[in-house]
Amino acid sequence: MMLRRLPTSIALTATAVVGALVLSACGGTSSAKTSDGKLSVVASFYPMEFLASQIGGDHVKVTDLTAAGVEPHDLELTAKQVASVQQAGLVVYLKGLQPTVDQAVGQSDSKHVVDATAASPLVDHHIDEGTEAAKSGEGAKGPAGDPHIWLDPTRYAAVAKSVGAELAKADPDHAADYQKNTDELVTKLTALDTDFQAGVKTTKSKTFVTSHAAFGYLADHYGLNQIAINGVDPEAEPTPARLAEIQKAAKDNGVTTIFFETLVSPKLADTVAKDLGLKTAVLDPIEGVQASSHDDYFSIMKRNLTNLQAALGATS
Repeated sequence: MMLRRLPTSIALTATAVVGALVLSACGGTSSAKTSDGKLSVVASFYPMEFLASQIGGDHVKVTDLTAAGVEPHDLELTAKQVASVQQAGLVVYLKGLQPTVDQAVGQSDSKHVVDATAASPLVDHHIDEGTEAAKSGEGAKGPAGDPHIWLDPTRYAAVAKSVGAELAKADPDHAADYQKNTDELVTKLTALDTDFQAGVKTTKSKTFVTSHAAFGYLADHYGLNQIAINGVDPEAEPTPARLAEIQKAAKDNGVTTIFFETLVSPKLADTVAKDLGLKTAVLDPIEGVQASSHDDYFSIMKRNLTNLQAALGATS
């Protein structure tokens, strides 16, 4: 179930006031290590939590600010979460995605912070190059750019290296382990990249339609064309003109499948697919993973590849 947004000004003001009270009560102190001696790490949402956990291993205790199943764009921090950011030995986040996290990090005096956008700068991805909506800029994220860098394994690997380096600075006693874990993770991401390159190399089509413009980096890296019903914001409502554009583009490009995602209602994708007589399938942006699913970044990305191959008509 998605959480609905509070008005931004109210949400940010409330967070700032509560955060200030909490930090005052804490006296600005830091508890970088847990009671069992592990480094305390705070991650803003699943892709950042996954990196911290994989690289930190048994030496860290990672707290994910975004609960499993919650759409990360909708996150509003509690007072306790604001305090956890202040007290963490390391904070890993993606600037621009979650305003309340950005504000909490700005209030924090933590010496060890990884901003994923520093390792992999964001770019703008319009909802569909060549359409009237794209020409007018409708659907673009704006100056901050598209945040979904983790869906390109090579960009995600760059962020992983930054996390590993900062963990070594925050906890130098285990620097060798962090380097080893980083190297192993980057090797797996490189292999995943190779699988994607081979998997979409020979397909009948290079165009896919998705409900949410989360796959711009993936499309860019693998020579594909993303057509998104919505922009980067998954809750945005497309205009009738935009829906007409989607229908035309789908017919012109021989699209067989409309993709929807796991944290947002599939109703819109179902409607478009029904109107065009097409199938629906999941293309998961991996913004949040249910703990009970036994999935992780790699298993979901491999499933995404399988679904893309089916939709695009892979010939080998």
